[in-house]
Amino acid sequence: MIGSYVAVGDSFTEGVGDPGPDGQFVGWADRFAVLLADRRPEGAFTYTNLAVRGKLLDQIVAHQLPKAVELAPDLVSFCAGGNDIIRPGTDPDDVAERFEHAIAALTSAVGTVMVTTGFDTRGVPVFKHLRGKIATYNGHVRAIADRYGCPVLDLWSLKTVQDRRAWDDDRLHLSPEGHTRVALRAGQVLGVEVPADPDQAWPPLPPRGTLEVRRDDIHWAREYLVPWIGRRLRGESSGDRVVAKGALSPDDIKMRIAKAV
Repeated sequence: MIGSYVAVGDSFTEGVGDPGPDGQFVGWADRFAVLLADRRPEGAFTYTNLAVRGKLLDQIVAHQLPKAVELAPDLVSFCAGGNDIIRPGTDPDDVAERFEHAIAALTSAVGTVMVTTGFDTRGVPVFKHLRGKIATYNGHVRAIADRYGCPVLDLWSLKTVQDRRAWDDDRLHLSPEGHTRVALRAGQVLGVEVPADPDQAWPPLPPRGTLEVRRDDIHWAREYLVPWIGRRLRGESSGDRVVAKGALSPDDIKMRIAKAV
């Protein structure tokens, strides 16, 4: 029975793509926290989300890990390295070595550390050529998890998030339904009874013509890809002025989810 949970990571764990009614993101980690809280007596569960979009592995280790260790929760979810991997010239072996140092520090100070793999980018424009690099990193993450006894939230094997409806318009972050399915899979990983099957098939979509696909690709490149490349060239991060959500009430998360529907 998990009584305290701290989420560590980048935009994926912050919840980008899953906006609440107040503009603040919800995301899979907040939704997963609600699943955990529902198994505890009222007031017997605490949750803190330290994740900030755009952060690299070393930044997460420097700024979020000390806070997670200080809180000493029963569970930490640690998702980091994805922003490093998608950057040109990075070595997944080097990133994995630094990832392992972080896991060693965390597992010696907190209860359970759940790690996540990267998504399968087979059908994602621009990033599909990184599939082999991501698979290499995933192999390291699984091996590290084995060495330190960490449960693995395997996003590569969650095939239902390969549907375009699982992704936000920017194609970089999950949609609310995508985040929901990841939260459900996280529950399954830890043996929590979940209210729905994350592997449930999506309803069929009508076929899309070549012209429609091309028009969508052009719109996406103009609205999202070009600004993303621009930030990379300027050395800027989407999280430069973002503050972590911090401690959150599961009841408040429930209300925000209900209002956003």
